[in-house]
Amino acid sequence: MDAQFIIILILIGVLAGMLGGMVGVGGGIVIVPALVYFLGFSQHSAQGTSLGMILFPVGILGVIQYYKQGHVDFKVVGLLAIGFLTGSYLGSKVALSLPQETVKKIFAILMLLMALKMLFLDKKQEKKKVASAATR
Repeated sequence: MDAQFIIILILIGVLAGMLGGMVGVGGGIVIVPALVYFLGFSQHSAQGTSLGMILFPVGILGVIQYYKQGHVDFKVVGLLAIGFLTGSYLGSKVALSLPQETVKKIFAILMLLMALKMLFLDKKQEKKKVASAATR
């Protein structure tokens, strides 16, 4: 895991945390696509990693299933969690300073952008398994 990879992971965590703090989203909407598109994770590895970071206390059984199949890297989980913790604090501060209607619009725009990207801009990727980011 090189410095650039670590920085990207923490930035993804900060962005997801900020959006989580602002509009209550993060894992499936930010972390999973970011891991797939920016760091080349497989969809399964991205989902397992996101579950490991966000849902570990309440989603432990799901995390275990992804981990057994090699789709959870706990180093990546930890780095994302550090960024998410910081980002969620900052995002909640921003959201609470904005009118409710503005926050609703930010949420709606985010959902539309993600849907449009997935529908029209998604390139077919080779099936590749990124079981461990440690090899980077």
